[in-house]
Amino acid sequence: METPFWHKSKTTLYTSLLLSLSMALAGCMGEDSKARSNSSDTIVVNKIADITNESKDNYDDNVNGLITHKTLKKWIDNWEANRPAGISGKLVIFQQAEGPAGAKFIKPNNKNVFTYVESGWLETRDDGVMNVPSMIVSGPSIDRLIRKYGIDVNKDMIVCAQGGSSAGNYMNQGRCWFTFSYWGVPQQQIALLNGNNTHLQTTSLAFTDVLVDGVNASPIINQQKSSVKDLKADNTVLYASVEDVINVLPYADAPNAGTGVMLWDARSIGEYSGYTAEWDAATENTTVLNTTSPAQLPNRGARQSHPRGALNLQYTNLMDMGTGIYHNKKTLWNIVRGQASPSHAEKQSFVSGGIDGDYQPVQFGNAYQEGDVIYHYCETSMRAGVTIIAAGVILGIPSRLYDAAMVEWNSLTSGTVDHNGVALLPAGSIWDTELLSAPQGVYSAGTINPRSAEGWAQEIGGTTTADDVLEGLLKSPLITDAFAEHANKIPEEDKAYKQPKEVAENGSSNQGGGSSQSGGGSILPPNPCGG
Repeated sequence: METPFWHKSKTTLYTSLLLSLSMALAGCMGEDSKARSNSSDTIVVNKIADITNESKDNYDDNVNGLITHKTLKKWIDNWEANRPAGISGKLVIFQQAEGPAGAKFIKPNNKNVFTYVESGWLETRDDGVMNVPSMIVSGPSIDRLIRKYGIDVNKDMIVCAQGGSSAGNYMNQGRCWFTFSYWGVPQQQIALLNGNNTHLQTTSLAFTDVLVDGVNASPIINQQKSSVKDLKADNTVLYASVEDVINVLPYADAPNAGTGVMLWDARSIGEYSGYTAEWDAATENTTVLNTTSPAQLPNRGARQSHPRGALNLQYTNLMDMGTGIYHNKKTLWNIVRGQASPSHAEKQSFVSGGIDGDYQPVQFGNAYQEGDVIYHYCETSMRAGVTIIAAGVILGIPSRLYDAAMVEWNSLTSGTVDHNGVALLPAGSIWDTELLSAPQGVYSAGTINPRSAEGWAQEIGGTTTADDVLEGLLKSPLITDAFAEHANKIPEEDKAYKQPKEVAENGSSNQGGGSSQSGGGSILPPNPCGG
């Protein structure tokens, strides 16, 4: 009789699970795109400064980046006459969710204007050190989406709309922009609609509760009109790995003006401080109090912390959460420089731990500095989908997204075991981030979910099959190589997907990048980043 799967030796189990996991993930990638690909053309590798956008002072004047309902209505009313210069294809609107009854969908004409509901911007991927179930989608996955909706990436205008009025939809709107931008769609071809359908149904924008044949469908279905391989821009620098973040950390947990880098933690001040600080509601969130609230560890993680030197401002301070409307450009500039937000429920400002760990507002002028590149993150870098829009699309600040975020960062803790007693990270791993973090010593008390194949096998025990174990693995973070030399497997895979024969470093040109004329897997369960 064959030895049951869960009774095999730990080494054999661990190896076979990882092999099966790799095969499963490879299977998820699907077949290579059969779309045309001019792979002989030179691919321009853009610097991060080439992939920003900057809004006009009046959002009504934007024809890409953050647009208003007035611009979108003009486009829908007569797309052929009013479409932006340089756009020769159709208008494709991606709502992140349906709106309310009476305004479920922005009304298309299904001739040259199309509306879809799509929020599949995440995929389980291995960055070389860790497998994380909420990452930028792979090349085959984005090409499947492009085929599903018949998009021509060289001609069409893509609008990322919120649709429903929820925090998750605002986050997904940012991830929509990030996905197309990362894969090389020029900023001139991407817009984000300011406001949710509930708010916008009071405007002159037309809505419908029924799309083609009463379902979320279109006359254009599964037509491969293009591939991301047709886009001759490498924008993978938008993505930041744990390695990239480690390489820019300052020496102390304090504002680091003059270094050219700002780390923006988009979570709550409680998550950021390990629950040693909170905003004082009695002062309308203008001062910070010490607190002894017990630490809450999202995703049943190993510890609660932030990368050394990061500043914290919760993403909700950047917009009206009821309407989905971003603050005006001048207000956002003041906020990123350290001024308090005018948001009616927030009124918070950037906070730092400081060298002594006394969490306090940094004061105006001590947050973003001219010339900084901002690294955005939260727990799963969903909330950071809002902050990167405010900084990178509205204000034109070069911005990168640490995609694996605190799910990965806090998992990389040696000397800690999961609730099955299995070590999370072996001693001696160069990816141990404990000493690179603040605060230190805020650990979980015996509730850590497995972070290894062995831990997941013990989690499920002898009650199920190898397939069930793999299903568990794919739902949770998994340390795949604690001694990996590098952690940039994802952008390297994505560069290879485009298969360039020539690659040019972009110095002064702006191909596939930003414009100053903005006025440019598997489906996850509900976002663990939260509202």
